[in-house]
Amino acid sequence: MTPTPREMDSQQPLLEVRNLVKHFQVGGGFFGGRPGIVKAVDGVSFSIQRGETLGLVGESGCGKTTTGRAILRLEPPTSGEVIFEGRDLATLSEAELRGMRRRMQVIFQDPYSSLNPRMTVGQIIAEPLAVHGIVPDRAARAERVHELLRRAGLLPAMARRYPHELSGGQRQRVGIARALAMEPRLIICDEPVSALDVSIQAQIINLLEELQAEFGLTYLFVAHDLSVVRHISDRVAVMYLGKIVEITDRKSLYEDPQHPYTKALLSAVPIPDPAVEAEREHVVLGGEVPSPLNPPAGCVFHPRCPIAVAECRTAVPELREVKPGHQAACIRL
Repeated sequence: MTPTPREMDSQQPLLEVRNLVKHFQVGGGFFGGRPGIVKAVDGVSFSIQRGETLGLVGESGCGKTTTGRAILRLEPPTSGEVIFEGRDLATLSEAELRGMRRRMQVIFQDPYSSLNPRMTVGQIIAEPLAVHGIVPDRAARAERVHELLRRAGLLPAMARRYPHELSGGQRQRVGIARALAMEPRLIICDEPVSALDVSIQAQIINLLEELQAEFGLTYLFVAHDLSVVRHISDRVAVMYLGKIVEITDRKSLYEDPQHPYTKALLSAVPIPDPAVEAEREHVVLGGEVPSPLNPPAGCVFHPRCPIAVAECRTAVPELREVKPGHQAACIRL
């Protein structure tokens, strides 16, 4: 039986990233200095299905946030393709991109700096509704703001307050309500809970899961905390120095990691059971993360890898399937 266009559309990834590269030029400006290229994102590829959450994890400075910004075209990619709903964002005009951005929203890491301190909460949420003509009528817009606040777990009376009058968790809920206002299909969550207390983190994660179930949202969840990612993600991609080194479903990654970097990351996550914690093996990585200004030749992880061989210094490993549905970039696997 031939699938209908609607069924075919539902089988296509909502977002497909192909060989995404983002390099920054540094130095050589007004103050001189030796020019160089920071390879923040260096050939990243992945896809996200509709209604799925892909966790993107790695150490600080590995290129997670830059990947999210390049997908949204807040940073123009150096090269590569970002296919959203079947269209390459790089080929769109400014007007077409503006329309597409309605369906792609972001929740920022810092709720303290991502909200305009001169605007009330109601004005912050109502602004995109007015700019994009989603709710032109002012009275209807105010009602829509109250509804969005309720969806985000806040009282409608909060609309009259300013950001400085709210707690960190409340501000992040305002950021979520603002993202929901655009009725998006994809939300890029850029470390949305890392600036919050642990108890508040759980509340925000639960809220995101509830909203996903209610509105069929798709998330790219950027984080460095593996325990948070485990709770919310369907699949997880692990980044190191601008490259994805492993990607698979949540269960496989946490129970049977393949890449030595992933194993080291997971061994650093404490286990509540003291007996289990005392018996398990800890992988301690030597050295520091190399500079993206001068990444190592071959496998970028080889200077710190406990199983590296001479070939790792020259061979660039491809992200390939090492088990069904489980990809890793390592020539030793």
